[in-house]
Amino acid sequence: MTAVDPGTVQAGACPVIHFEYAPSVGPGEDYFEQLDQARRTAPVFRSDEAQGYWVLAKNDLIVDALQQPEIFSSTATIPIFPEPEYKWIPLMVDPPLHTRWRKLLGGWFSPGRIAALEEPVRELSSQLIDQIAEKGSCDFVEDFAAKFPTAIFLRIIGLPVEELPKFLEWEEYIVHFSPDTDPDASKMNTAMAEVTAMFKGLIDQRRADPSQRADDIISAGLDWTIDGQPVSDADLLSCLLLLFMAGLDTVASQLSYIFRHLAVDEADRQAIVADPGRIPNAVEELLRYYSIVRVGRKVTQDVDFHGCPMKAGDMVAMPLAFASMDEAAFDNAAEIDISRSVFGNLAFGAGPHRCLGSHLARRELIVAVEEWHRRIPDYRITEGEQPREHSGGGVAGLDYLPLSWR
Repeated sequence: MTAVDPGTVQAGACPVIHFEYAPSVGPGEDYFEQLDQARRTAPVFRSDEAQGYWVLAKNDLIVDALQQPEIFSSTATIPIFPEPEYKWIPLMVDPPLHTRWRKLLGGWFSPGRIAALEEPVRELSSQLIDQIAEKGSCDFVEDFAAKFPTAIFLRIIGLPVEELPKFLEWEEYIVHFSPDTDPDASKMNTAMAEVTAMFKGLIDQRRADPSQRADDIISAGLDWTIDGQPVSDADLLSCLLLLFMAGLDTVASQLSYIFRHLAVDEADRQAIVADPGRIPNAVEELLRYYSIVRVGRKVTQDVDFHGCPMKAGDMVAMPLAFASMDEAAFDNAAEIDISRSVFGNLAFGAGPHRCLGSHLARRELIVAVEEWHRRIPDYRITEGEQPREHSGGGVAGLDYLPLSWR
């Protein structure tokens, strides 16, 4: 990912640069440093990647676009794929249909239901940390981040926890898609088909034998209706596929960045160990700084958007990290300040498509940081090792985070 010299860009211009939606990131590189360089090009610029697409690089512009689904549609969400062969529900449907789907799902992720999960969330976190603590080292991603939030989510959706390794393999191909490793998206499409077939089998089983039903989303979905009509199996499967992808990746990726920071920044780590009451605010600041999600939209009509002439059918990328890095929205935005009062955090998006699982995600992040530092307060990145990042698909994260402690 490269950017032009900001000094050569005229005010109000919409320059064309080489900007990669999912840039290659390896050991020693930093996805957020690459974004920070690119965002300085202009408030809106155009990438020459693939068929070309617009990129919004300011907080207020991203909020403006996300609050106008009638212009910036979710029917295509990956800028380099303007004509997707799939429809992830409710992510890739617009209001008013999107609103009806969120009503069906909302109760599963409401503050009250998430509060009721506090005990099992904390218990699972403690169990995993107990298995790790005596070893003195671990790969945080594999040993904790990939297991903790996903196990909780599998219970909510109604999938067997013991199948997690297979689920994570599918998730790798779907969510971590990269044009470098999957240029025709065949691996992604195959994995989505296999996940969908799994869900189809579970739906058929529970429909044939009601005793197999439980207090989970798969079982509840069998009785869902929209406008008085039963939800079709195709739409239910699409919804379950989206939940599968979101639940198995985003919190794990967010945890990896939070713990990388705390492993390196001794002052911040000591501050939350000395006063655990600071942890919720610290998590919020780290969510702001490490906004891992990249949002994509499709323009529905010709529009002059803040000086840039967008045409119907154009794609638009909105990395939420751009909103978080904007000095106009946050003082000293390039610095992490865990004492900052964070308002207007866009880590979970904005507008009608704001992340449905934000309450669960926040609770899991806070509990993980609390329980880990209660047992393992002093740790660091293992000497001689380097974390590895990925940026494929719509979410950035770490593949490998080696930690050691006494």
